[in-house]
Amino acid sequence: MTTKPVSVPVFSIEPVDALIDEPRRIVVSGLVPDERVAISARTLRGNGVEWMSQASFMADADGVVDLSRDAPVGGDYARVAPMGPVWSQQPVDGTSNEIFPIDVMVPLRTLLTVETVDGASADAELLQRFASVGIGRREIREDGLVGTLFTPAEPGPHPVVVVLNGSGGGINEPRAALLASRGYTAFALGYFKAPGLSPYITETPLEYLEAGLRYAHAKLAPKDGFVALSGQSRGGELALLLGATFPNLVSAVIAFVPGAMVHGAQGAGDPARGGWQGVTWTRNGEALPHLWDNNSAVHWHPWAGAVPPTRHHSVFFEGLKDTELAARARIPVEKIAGPVLLISGRDDRAWPSSLYSRMVVSTLRRHNHPHLVRHLDFDDAGHAINIPVVPSTQLTREHPVSKVPYTNGGTPAGNAAADVGSWRGVLEFLGEVTGTTGKLPNAPADT
Repeated sequence: MTTKPVSVPVFSIEPVDALIDEPRRIVVSGLVPDERVAISARTLRGNGVEWMSQASFMADADGVVDLSRDAPVGGDYARVAPMGPVWSQQPVDGTSNEIFPIDVMVPLRTLLTVETVDGASADAELLQRFASVGIGRREIREDGLVGTLFTPAEPGPHPVVVVLNGSGGGINEPRAALLASRGYTAFALGYFKAPGLSPYITETPLEYLEAGLRYAHAKLAPKDGFVALSGQSRGGELALLLGATFPNLVSAVIAFVPGAMVHGAQGAGDPARGGWQGVTWTRNGEALPHLWDNNSAVHWHPWAGAVPPTRHHSVFFEGLKDTELAARARIPVEKIAGPVLLISGRDDRAWPSSLYSRMVVSTLRRHNHPHLVRHLDFDDAGHAINIPVVPSTQLTREHPVSKVPYTNGGTPAGNAAADVGSWRGVLEFLGEVTGTTGKLPNAPADT
């Protein structure tokens, strides 16, 4: 009588505990050859909301499943992806959008479980850290500024990066903490929807951001006077605008999915002060011209008529048809006095960041910009290009200010690849323009 083989699954994770941008190798051994197993991943994110993924695999002739080699045979993702169980997660409650912990000094913990058809199972845990050992965190409430400062563990001086969030507002602590872990003093500066600041982006004075840049130069001891700006979405628009407006204060610009124009307040606007078409930025008390200021080419509201995710993206292409207004609203990026890195997704459905980035590159080229200009444009990626490795499945979401649904675009796999590629591109760019070395995570085989 032949005894049926029995699985005794065992996880191997290398490394178990590391920065969130470090690639991992996840292997399950001890399986029966050709056995089908399910691997699930559960993580508590945001305000204690559980996110989960599950995928099925077929063990090889040695009874092994290696996520860096094996594609799932079914489940929440469908390609070879060592960290697929993490980036393919979705909230169990179906409504949460918050993928980061409340406290970025505490790692995210993901429970991995493998289950066989016969009921054998094993668990393992991996930890993703935003802040490595020795990183300092200090809330800034000085000179009217609201933000959080993260400092590297190693003695300075260090290059400084000022980190700006997008139209969701708030303070982008996760990206700043990770930058500090890679050797940069990172100042996550809030400019609306943060303690003591306006809940809306409407009529944000550039003087406030200028004060933040001056603070960075005067108080943060930047190495060789280097202070870069990194901004996402509206923050990317703002980073380009600040670089052009205060070129003596900005050493380099990193613009994620940016606008090449000044736009109206849009989804982050105060309904009592113009809403979508309200003024976003002011200088010396005067409104900066923007693309929705009596635009002659746009005769419909992107949030009226059809379902908002369907129409939202098109309004930007329509808006650019008013060429006179577009010329007035254009950010004069040729005034930037340093290197520029642009990051975009070719399937950005929130606004055309790929087109906008190409417009910036073209303008800089025509003006013989003397500094490094680089554009990373990712296939199958949308508007929500983030840090690695976090869930990339929220293709349509509710805007955190207006509460109106909109579409980010991209595919989960494409967005995950852009998260990894853009982050590595940022670190390589900063290394080149500051002369720093040894700050890169290990190169991933894939995501």
